[in-house]
Amino acid sequence: MTTRIPPPLTQFVVKMHSRCDLACDHCYVYEHADSSWRARPKVIGDEIVAKAAERIGEHAAAHRLPAVRVVLHGGEPLLAGPDRLRRAAEAFRAALPPGCALDLRIHTNGVLLSRAFCSLFAELDVKVGISLDGDRAANDRHRRFADGRSSHPQVLRAVALLSEPAYRHLFAGLLCTIDVENDPVAVYRALAELRPPAVDFLLPHATWDEPPKRPAGQGPVPYADWLLTVHRLWESDGRPFAVRTFESVHRTLRGFSSLTESLGLEPSDLAVLETDGTFEQADSLKTAYDGAPATGLNVFAHSLDDLARHPGIAARQSGLAGLGAVCRTCPVVRSCGGGLYAHRYRSDDGGGGFDNPSVYCGDLMTLINGIAGKGGSSGAGVPAQGTEPLLPAALTSSQLDELARGYGSADTVRALARSQLALTRAMLAAAWDASGQGRAEAWSLLTSLDASAPAAVDTVLAHPYARAWAARRLAGDLGTGLGPLAALAAAAAVRAGRGDAAAVPVRGGWLHLPTLGRIAVPDGEAVVTGTAEGFTVRAADGSVFTALDEPLWRIRLAGGWTVSLEDTDPLRDSHDHPVSDRLPDSELLNWTGALREAWELLGRDLPPYAEGIRAGLTTVTPLRPGPAGRDVSSAARQAFGAVGIARPATAPTLALLLAHEFQHVKLGAVLDLLDLYDRGDDRLYLAPWRPDPRPLEGLLQGTYAHLAVTEYWGTRVLAYDGLAGGPADRARREFALWRRYTAEAVERLAGSGSLTAPGLRFADGMRTTVAPWLAVPLPPAAEQAADRARRERATA
Repeated sequence: MTTRIPPPLTQFVVKMHSRCDLACDHCYVYEHADSSWRARPKVIGDEIVAKAAERIGEHAAAHRLPAVRVVLHGGEPLLAGPDRLRRAAEAFRAALPPGCALDLRIHTNGVLLSRAFCSLFAELDVKVGISLDGDRAANDRHRRFADGRSSHPQVLRAVALLSEPAYRHLFAGLLCTIDVENDPVAVYRALAELRPPAVDFLLPHATWDEPPKRPAGQGPVPYADWLLTVHRLWESDGRPFAVRTFESVHRTLRGFSSLTESLGLEPSDLAVLETDGTFEQADSLKTAYDGAPATGLNVFAHSLDDLARHPGIAARQSGLAGLGAVCRTCPVVRSCGGGLYAHRYRSDDGGGGFDNPSVYCGDLMTLINGIAGKGGSSGAGVPAQGTEPLLPAALTSSQLDELARGYGSADTVRALARSQLALTRAMLAAAWDASGQGRAEAWSLLTSLDASAPAAVDTVLAHPYARAWAARRLAGDLGTGLGPLAALAAAAAVRAGRGDAAAVPVRGGWLHLPTLGRIAVPDGEAVVTGTAEGFTVRAADGSVFTALDEPLWRIRLAGGWTVSLEDTDPLRDSHDHPVSDRLPDSELLNWTGALREAWELLGRDLPPYAEGIRAGLTTVTPLRPGPAGRDVSSAARQAFGAVGIARPATAPTLALLLAHEFQHVKLGAVLDLLDLYDRGDDRLYLAPWRPDPRPLEGLLQGTYAHLAVTEYWGTRVLAYDGLAGGPADRARREFALWRRYTAEAVERLAGSGSLTAPGLRFADGMRTTVAPWLAVPLPPAAEQAADRARRERATA
């Protein structure tokens, strides 16, 4: 049985030139173990580029990819010349299927970058990344010409070109390789002064055979100390640019995906094409041994599916199972991910190959713990790591205004997620206290794990349905017993992998481990033990199980969003509609393709909503289909981060349902922090889109959700401007209907007399958002059709 869909390759490094005009002494291509560059052509041939473009186009079409990234690389890619770069860019863009976007980039040392190159890249929409290690002293330590001359002035000239208004949109950021003998403060300030959109701080490539330098007097973890100094400056400056390393640590500590292959457990989706047409694994492997990146495959004889199945690629896609025993027992493994694969290499017999911790192991642990800044657990109460007060102070004034307008940036949604995690902890504590504190061993295990492996506990408690049990218990539903609490403790023990055991009652033949999946186990009490290798389950009849029968489906989408399809959790029935049974493989494929297409549409048409969705929507629960012609979706009030949806017929409809339901998710989290209305108001209010009157909260929820609906149809109307036909007419009709419904509902809320001061602020924000849409002109036929629909709904 298929347990997961192997992730397709979505990032491609294409070597345009195999030589370089600098002689950087830390370069992994020319200065480390691999010497394959010597036998390769200096420049890639047009026939190789054409075949590579064809392969990428086939792969994108077969896997219904909404986007792929191609990075033109080297050596120094600008040595290939403008004509060859133009032909390559045009070939890759032309080969992609309709609906698949190309993120085309070039990474250069900047020495040859000129206004002519910038104009070419502006024409071809090629983003440009520049290598720069800091101020002149820092940069000249390694990045020099072969004759010893400094490259710093030329690189600054390149950055200045990219900072001009005509080219600023092309500037992808700076890449800085760390040298701990460089002053981190000076390096950070020099880079920050250039106002880059992003900076990648990279550990210098090293292995256990060739370890990184650790200067005397700098302590045992100089790279962590260096990065933590930069992190403090970056935080104090208000995060003026993106830093993937820091952001990845923040994300993985909350259970989300990493933004870089050097951290986290997300599968690698990267392939490299050399100038001779051979496929290789990640370039960083060149630091391990001569020939380490080789695959034996080439662009003419092998497809990208062939490459994805290569054992070396697969080894970097197996997550926790692909790590050595030491890493699997580490409390920060979910963030560290074992570090960069190449940095684990050791050639000696005692630990040969890559089955080792990273040579930067101590630095990574110190860095992650330093960024997390976590202390111990909170005594007898619920584990309280990473919590924030359940007060309006959890949101800044500007974040509250973002949400009032219907939006919410990634940082704002993350603030909501932190407050929701704190609330989940408090509700679990209350439910446990109300139970008479039976099954104390499960609670004791959770608090113990929170002190030693807090990320494991955070990840499990952030699961949307962890709170569902507590909410039911506190509402008086005792039918599930304390089993779900024991299951949470068991799942945390498995994630921690330190040998803890939890007894979990089994009913109905299934043992469910939240965030992981379920195992078919005989009824009775099963003992779950988290081990370095994974877990063992000893059933009541003595049988032992070591693998999930039905793992949680996880789908990785473009832009770093990973979403789970939850079809195993027994508490997922928190929605107002029946949930689907376990998805067969064919339906899983349908969901995967539909989600990829819907996510591409959201990013294109609703970017202000998509940013928050990526930050906070972790789970989609498949629902059973409704009556023919009716779309079914739901957001459960006690399941932050989840929406329930019956897969609709089209990806655009799925995009609309995701945006609509996540509005309910966000507003529910806000209502847990703030009173937006007088809860004593028991009157019923007529919602324009429903024939039956609703409580005030129902009207508020519907209005907030329909802000996204209005913008969805509004963007489609703008896209269809001047066009005729059925889809265009429908978009205009729906837009006319929903903008009027939403505007009318906002005024009904504002005039209720029951909104608090924050509630009136929300009403003002929603009014501000919908007002520009009211001014968009529409043909009379669209308005007339909307009037008919309003009358029909009013009498339904």
